[in-house]
Amino acid sequence: MTDEIRQLIKDFGRLPVDVDTLASNADLYQAGMSSHASVNLMLAIEDHFDVEFPDRMLTRGVFESVDAIAAALAELGIKVPV
Repeated sequence: MTDEIRQLIKDFGRLPVDVDTLASNADLYQAGMSSHASVNLMLAIEDHFDVEFPDRMLTRGVFESVDAIAAALAELGIKVPV
């Protein structure tokens, strides 16, 4: 499942580096993801996993890394092996 998250980051995160070269706990914002790209990524994750992030989860930290995204999805009941 983390491969799916990485693919979504590749497609929507607009990173200037290959996400596959980043550790799963690497800060995506420090790697170059803008706040606008994070919104696009959030929408893509919601669509792909058929979930909706509640308002309390709409924070920078939830989309900060592959691990953070996987943890958020797990909290929403999506089984994401990390």
